Amino acid sequence: MRKTLFAVGLLGIIGLLVFWVLTIPQVIGPKELPEQAGDRKKGRYNFYASGCASCHSAPGAKGDDKLKLAGGRSFKSPFGTFFAPNISTHKKQGIGGWTNIQFVNAVMRGVSADGTHLYPSFPYMSYQRMKISDVVDIKAFMDTLPASPKNSLPHDLPLPFRWRRGLGLWKLLFMNFQPFTPDPDVTDQVNRGAYLVNGPGHCSECHTTRNILGGPVTDLAFAGAPEPSGKGTIPNITPHKEGIGSWTQDEISTALKTGFLPEYETFGGSMIAVQENMSKLSNDDLAAIAAYLKSLPPKPTQPKKKIKS
Repeated sequence: MRKTLFAVGLLGIIGLLVFWVLTIPQVIGPKELPEQAGDRKKGRYNFYASGCASCHSAPGAKGDDKLKLAGGRSFKSPFGTFFAPNISTHKKQGIGGWTNIQFVNAVMRGVSADGTHLYPSFPYMSYQRMKISDVVDIKAFMDTLPASPKNSLPHDLPLPFRWRRGLGLWKLLFMNFQPFTPDPDVTDQVNRGAYLVNGPGHCSECHTTRNILGGPVTDLAFAGAPEPSGKGTIPNITPHKEGIGSWTQDEISTALKTGFLPEYETFGGSMIAVQENMSKLSNDDLAAIAAYLKSLPPKPTQPKKKIKS
């Protein structure tokens, strides 16, 4: 009996050690940072391409107040309610004291300055594909924005989701920790669009359905998804007849620039804020996004219900 208990205890200890090792946060080293300082002008552009203010500005913020990244917006999901944190330049309540490498690892690896895992409600699965220099540029621009003393709200999550360590296993399942790699078989324009859509734009985070663990179902990428709060659906943006197959490239780029859809309607819901950010991109980049979306394989809408754009 003692031998059995000892064996069980030993296996338990080994299991915990294996779990602990597997869930160690994977981070980018300081040597991988660019030697030059971040470019604020480029950072402003990438800030809007990445949609930072859409989540991190205070609820109801308008105009310049959207640049006060006080956080507080809520995001309901099957795993609980997440609240966007304060990422302003406030040194205590925000991230004003963070170094470039701490910021890069938060954005691209989902690891906070204190070394803990961040929840994937923050789209680091997409941001992992960004160029490190683009992220450093964003930090340079954000360093010019106002500080907010507002406290970040704690996430409202049931057990065991409050224990962040397990997110290390989630990352091993669904992240590859690799930057965007251009496809040599497509045009430079399509590759630029692919980078913007799959990296800073993080379009698949909403437009791709997820499995029971909250990971994206890659075979159904961009084919639409249930709205995480359980209310409504998110559109199919593949060139399928159930998606945007009838839209031309010009109509896609025009919609992103102006907010007006080909059917003389306008974007609604969370897409309003996305379009506001996209409107600040160059016409060339909007055309690149359109070219990439039209190059995707057509897929029927998921879930199996017609979604209105």
